[in-house]
Amino acid sequence: MSLRIHNLEEYELAYANSIANPEEFWADIANNFQWEKPWSKVLDWNFTEPKVEWFLDAKLNITVNCLDRHIENNGHQTALIWEPNDPKENTIKFTYKDLLKEVSKMANVLKDLGVKKGDRVCLYMPMVPELSFAVLACARIGAIHSVVFAGFSANSISDRINDCQAGYVITTDALSRGAKQIPVKAVVDEALEMVTCVKKVLVVNRLNWPVHMLEGRDIWYHDIKGIVSEICEPEIMDAQDPLFILYTSGSTGKPKGVVHACGGYMVYAGYTFANVFQYEPNDVFWCTADIGWVTGHTYILYGPLMNASTSLMFEGIPTYPDPGRFWSIIDKHAVNIFYTAPTAIRSLMAAGIDHVLAYGLYSLKTLGSVGEPINVEAWHWYHTHVGKGKCPVIDTWWQTETGGVMISALAGISPLIPAHAGFPLPGIQTVLLNSDGIEIAENDVEGYLAIKFPWPGMLRTTWGDHERCRINYFDTYKGYYFTGDGAKRNSDGQYRILGRVDDVINVSGHRFGTAEIENAINLNKQVIESAVVGYPHDIKGQGIYAFVIPAKMPVDPNVLKDEIIETIVAQIGRIAKPDKIQIVSGLPKTRSGKIMRRILRKIAEGETENLGDTSTLLDPMVVDEIKNGAIK
Repeated sequence: MSLRIHNLEEYELAYANSIANPEEFWADIANNFQWEKPWSKVLDWNFTEPKVEWFLDAKLNITVNCLDRHIENNGHQTALIWEPNDPKENTIKFTYKDLLKEVSKMANVLKDLGVKKGDRVCLYMPMVPELSFAVLACARIGAIHSVVFAGFSANSISDRINDCQAGYVITTDALSRGAKQIPVKAVVDEALEMVTCVKKVLVVNRLNWPVHMLEGRDIWYHDIKGIVSEICEPEIMDAQDPLFILYTSGSTGKPKGVVHACGGYMVYAGYTFANVFQYEPNDVFWCTADIGWVTGHTYILYGPLMNASTSLMFEGIPTYPDPGRFWSIIDKHAVNIFYTAPTAIRSLMAAGIDHVLAYGLYSLKTLGSVGEPINVEAWHWYHTHVGKGKCPVIDTWWQTETGGVMISALAGISPLIPAHAGFPLPGIQTVLLNSDGIEIAENDVEGYLAIKFPWPGMLRTTWGDHERCRINYFDTYKGYYFTGDGAKRNSDGQYRILGRVDDVINVSGHRFGTAEIENAINLNKQVIESAVVGYPHDIKGQGIYAFVIPAKMPVDPNVLKDEIIETIVAQIGRIAKPDKIQIVSGLPKTRSGKIMRRILRKIAEGETENLGDTSTLLDPMVVDEIKNGAIK
């Protein structure tokens, strides 16, 4: 079977086959990849433990499928285009031969530092080419990479390093983000004061900043890069071996390390990239995500490279040096497929249409959206002004835990409805459940979105705590993977994602557990208790609204609010900073002590006229106080 679907009829046939004979379907897809040894069994699974194993006993190395197998026919093709933060700085292009050489050198450096198969390596880096080399180098030698977005705090880094017991860290001296230059190595140094497991720190020089280098632990990459071999034989991995750990927030305070396995993830990342974006040879594909998030893993590196594509990697932000930066890059590199977040689209809408009209954007043929449901207004603006009315806008739904896109239109093939993700991809058995966990068979309904059969890209466990994986994803509705999202299925069977139904806030596509932020707020000695909820935000999709009970009412509430923000930035990072903080004397609680977040969400959303029955609360009067003091 060909990896790619070419028309609607082929999609319908593939979907029907994938439901009727899922193991045969995925085996046919997997045959498009290069394996060192074939599988003895396609799938072994249950959603009770849970246990999911794809392509049992198969052997492979994912970087062989990303790099080596393309060298003969596509070695001189551009694999990666790096566009720097500063438009005055030179773009760098890497062919497949170049990339294989750079990855092999990085892999040999890591081996010289003592990194072995199964070791965990934490990557805390900006979007520089060495980040892509490092990710692929870990996969090359069988080390498990754990990329942490270079915006998280020292506390967040140390939590993740300690959780997976990473023995090695790769970082940079500093980073450029817009007009700012930010220390990176210094943040790592602070994190490592709370860590005992790290043996070596590899430092890439980005901005020539003077940094502290601890003798015996810290090594400059450029000092040893030139003395290692340009050839590194790939480590042969079992299909079930972990490929990477990526930490994501849940409804508890501690981030969980989602684990993806080598074989299944490879097949799913390659398959979804080829089909969702309908990539054609010589297309230039640009995913604007950071590699610190799963979108960057799957659709900047692994998915495009497995399809011998040209992938663009951008160091900067969409508004620097002006809000036309995205559009100038599209014209500069003749980008054909552009994949970004609704947050970015809405912020560029707010900047005005002139920044778009200044550019031709003639090369574009497909537009994509990722990270959160896109609203109708942003969809139309994107389609009309960026795509000139001729580019399909595909609104992709998926999660860190799914490994790749699950529900989406296929570019240029599927019917499009603004703000609807569309139909499930072949092999994805989506269902809507009612509150009792019963499948809703009819259309034109809302329910809880779940998956009733495994797919190759799904998470295998949460690192070091399989029980947490079971409770988070498989315990709410027995026999199903529960996504945590609500959804609506229209009369044609297309899905529209309605957002989270658990205690998780989706801010600009980044998930934060409410407990995680509350724990940080409550570290402030002046705070007795707090409650955090999400509310609709014009740019971010969801904003963070914090209700805080102080030990005593402050003379100047703004001083306390500033301290709370400082604590959150120190504990989690700037991306978790609340948009609104309201100082309150109490919270709406039941007599058993449970906070009624439903009431707080409605107040945060400005819906104060329909709060429901509050008479059963421990102190109904507190609701009026919160309503009257709500921040508009």
